[in-house]
Amino acid sequence: MTTYDSGTSAALHEPPTWLRVLLGIVLLLGGIVVLGDIAFATLVSTLFIGFTAIVVGAFEIVHAFWTKGWGGFIWQLVLGVLYVIFGWMVVRQPISGALILTFALGLVFLASGIVRIVVAFRHWSEGGWLMLVSGMFGILAGIIVVTGWPATSVWVLGLLLGVDLVSHGLAWLIHAWSPSTQTA
Repeated sequence: MTTYDSGTSAALHEPPTWLRVLLGIVLLLGGIVVLGDIAFATLVSTLFIGFTAIVVGAFEIVHAFWTKGWGGFIWQLVLGVLYVIFGWMVVRQPISGALILTFALGLVFLASGIVRIVVAFRHWSEGGWLMLVSGMFGILAGIIVVTGWPATSVWVLGLLLGVDLVSHGLAWLIHAWSPSTQTA
């Protein structure tokens, strides 16, 4: 008979403190490097997205041949081809790709900000004010990106990547040094 202790099993799957600290430092330093040259980071991010789209499209095309029925096969094949074409275009013209991706990102910020504001009012009694603030920041970010476009295309993706890496690194450091994750 096996006995499960949720506290012990969670501690067994937790990486050691030194590894969490190392990950936090690497992410933090990576974020600082990215923020040091956000234009270059934007270009690298655009290329990464392009190559990822090509790989995903290729897998989608291969997967289409295992799909049952012509309708599913055709849709997966078309989707895969579109991914490959998009990725190829972004890799071939990364600056134009950054323009397109930045504008799309601005629209996503606007849309997600609006959705978060609607959700905030629906869940006001459950701390919706925080979601409202988040939604307002989303809309503000979207307006900044879209109204400043195409000039924002040079720095937005790199800045967001850098900020994400720094905040992720800080989160890992805080997690590593929190009393609840310290192992004996």
